Amino acid sequence: MKSAAGVGTPNEVKEGINAAIDLFHRRWTMRILWELRAGPVTFRALQAACADLSPSVLNVRLAELREAQLAVHTPGEGYGLTEWGTDLLVAMRPLTQWAARWHRAVRPR
Repeated sequence: MKSAAGVGTPNEVKEGINAAIDLFHRRWTMRILWELRAGPVTFRALQAACADLSPSVLNVRLAELREAQLAVHTPGEGYGLTEWGTDLLVAMRPLTQWAARWHRAVRPR
């Protein structure tokens, strides 16, 4: 039986959500995806954008994002988002809008 949204059976939806949460929960994953939002970025630029991120962890996270088909490495250009990665950022747009409103409301003045 397909779900109401037509995205698969309830079990397929559950498995997909669990896999996504597992990936996104890993430290630095969402930050790396965010830094790739404007286009290809070199390894060094990514590491500089995520100041406390070690090169070994960055390598692991980029490998995981490539395996998940969210990021791609293009020689001479650097790392960028795949179509799946871009779709993810589009899907997260309401969350980023909420986060900006929330931050303005609760940040210390």
